[in-house]
Amino acid sequence: MLTHTASQAPPLTDDRPMSQPGSLERGIDILLSLSAAASPVSLAQLCRSTGLPKSTAHRILGVLCSRALARRVGNGYLPGELLESMAGITRARVPGSRRVVLPYLLYLYETTRQTVNLAVPSGLEARYVERLYGHNRAGSRSDGIDRAPLHCTATGKALLAFDPKLREELLARGTFERMTRRTITSLAALERELAQVRRHGVAYAQEEFTEGVACVAAPVFGPGGRICMSLGVAARAHTAPLAKLGISVRGAAQAISAALLGA
Repeated sequence: MLTHTASQAPPLTDDRPMSQPGSLERGIDILLSLSAAASPVSLAQLCRSTGLPKSTAHRILGVLCSRALARRVGNGYLPGELLESMAGITRARVPGSRRVVLPYLLYLYETTRQTVNLAVPSGLEARYVERLYGHNRAGSRSDGIDRAPLHCTATGKALLAFDPKLREELLARGTFERMTRRTITSLAALERELAQVRRHGVAYAQEEFTEGVACVAAPVFGPGGRICMSLGVAARAHTAPLAKLGISVRGAAQAISAALLGA
């Protein structure tokens, strides 16, 4: 009969060196860094936070982007659409606000019969978290992706005008992507327009993101008086009464802000 002696017993501790993390662990580290960021994270920043070599991080980011777990925004990276959907990420939106804002969105649609958008900041983009529209809606570049650049949309300008940190991050670029012939691409011109938004409480974009589409938006403020969302209406350019729409949108945004304060 075989017996075990003390010398044959397995060691209580394993002194072998720990193996290096594999691709899965490295990918998780990158996703955790992206999920904790409020603005696009550069490759260099990701390497510093994860300790990964640049070539390794770049390769893994390519895989994550191809699977919609990450996405490229300018020179940085943010969580992808699939990851946001799984995590329910809407950072700037006030928790529990949907039940508060929906009645006002419905009323605004019934009043204007135009596309109604509710947007929150997502990196340097406006992300549409609620959209109401009819069969005759004006088509937009944002259809199907529910996001758009901040600098050339009314909802984005409303967010920029009242969020100093977000504005500083975007304006640091100096120039901006031209989406149409009307897109504002210079820093000075955008700063002048944002000053007007702060003065009047309404933002406009006339065919700056999509040809044939005009939009108007107003800020929505949450508890503490900080902007948390922007409310907008999009319509066909040259036929929509933007000034009249602006009054309706600003009134609805102010009503939502008051409702959130009392919620």
